[in-house]
Amino acid sequence: MSAHLDPVFLARVQFGFTIAYHITFPAFTIGLASWLAVVEWRWLKTGNPLYEQIYRMWIKIFAVTFGMGVVTGVVLSFQLGTNWSVFSDKVGSVLGPLLGYEVLTAFFLEASFLGIMLFGWNRVSKKMHFTATVIVAVGTLISTFWILSANSWMQTPAGFREGADGLFYPTNWIQLIFNPSFPYRLIHMVTAAYLTTAFVVGGIGGYYLWKGLHVKHARIMLGMAMIMAIFVAPLQLLFGDMHGLNTFKHQPLKVAAMEGIWNTEKGAALRLFAWPDQIGERNRFEITIPKLSSLILTHDLNGEVKGLTSWPRKDRPPVALVFWSFRIMFAMGGLMIATGLVALVLYFRKMLFTTRWFHLWCVAMTPSGFIAVLTGWFVTEVGRQPFIVYNVLRTSETISPVAAGSVALSLAAFVIVYGFIFTAGAYYILQLIAKGPDASEEETYGSHGVEKPPLVTDIAAQTGGKDV
Repeated sequence: MSAHLDPVFLARVQFGFTIAYHITFPAFTIGLASWLAVVEWRWLKTGNPLYEQIYRMWIKIFAVTFGMGVVTGVVLSFQLGTNWSVFSDKVGSVLGPLLGYEVLTAFFLEASFLGIMLFGWNRVSKKMHFTATVIVAVGTLISTFWILSANSWMQTPAGFREGADGLFYPTNWIQLIFNPSFPYRLIHMVTAAYLTTAFVVGGIGGYYLWKGLHVKHARIMLGMAMIMAIFVAPLQLLFGDMHGLNTFKHQPLKVAAMEGIWNTEKGAALRLFAWPDQIGERNRFEITIPKLSSLILTHDLNGEVKGLTSWPRKDRPPVALVFWSFRIMFAMGGLMIATGLVALVLYFRKMLFTTRWFHLWCVAMTPSGFIAVLTGWFVTEVGRQPFIVYNVLRTSETISPVAAGSVALSLAAFVIVYGFIFTAGAYYILQLIAKGPDASEEETYGSHGVEKPPLVTDIAAQTGGKDV
């Protein structure tokens, strides 16, 4: 059976599965660490115990997701040795130091001070605990810096040479680290992580308000999340445009796949909807807006955009996956901006914390950041194919001499084990959310004969006497 399996395809699926699973955790913890620092700062500044209670709840969730991120990330390093040993051999002198710096400057920092965050309450001073939180938050950003630098080099390689032995060697570390796409991809990813966290926090806050649970805490969570939606989501649109223009300059083939443009066009239309036919080199069922792609990509209504047929078939990525992933990512971003605008209107009408349908909408938006991150990653990685180092090294040239059956067997094992890990982790996190930020006080009103405090009574009155 293994004779009919493609080891390159299976190895790509395996790495794609594990990294897609892994990236959801750091995408969340990067933003969550910074948010926890803000929450603890607010507690120290105001003395309001609600901030402390919120922090104590979310630090447990942070610990679970951080641990799951570490476990799933370690596997990626082993795969580089088992399935991609030729790649590791060729680019080890370039990427090895970057990944090493990530461990030395970031991971050790995070792991060391995470212990103080988790177990330092009443053992260190408040300022020391806050310092530990800030250091962990900074550590996650440093980690992002090095990982994105390494991955960006694979997208836009610079500062290296290929030796006579076929191996790649650094020639200029500044050019290598700060390669052409790195600054744009870094800010785009960090902002995506912050928005991912914001909509998870906002979704949980919205759920509590919708159910009438932990109302005071929920108002803080939803309010802080909507501040991010109001101000940061529109900025992400700007950062995404800058990143797109950079990609158009350095990876025009990827942009052609994102836009679904087959033939070179002047005044290229934006394809809102289409079904790319890779074999027929055309789109089916197109719905377009004339000239908009050229305006976005070239800032000229009649600007030229190269089509996919400008490159040989063997150099083109899987167009449909790139095309639709980009649109899903963009749609999530649009929904985030719309959520922020609605929140702003409700805030000025003093209805942000009393509008039940909006709270339910925030619950529905909880996974939006993860969806955007994953589909954005699909665009980035699949859009680079068939190259593992863009225009320099093909993916098919870097596979280990492993049997397809072995890769298929390990892939099946990963699916089973990761499914178990995700189920267990998700169950525990849901338990923490159900328990809420203040386990010492019961805030579920109406079902236990507990008198509602003035805050909830006032909110109920504003909604026509219905419980929030």
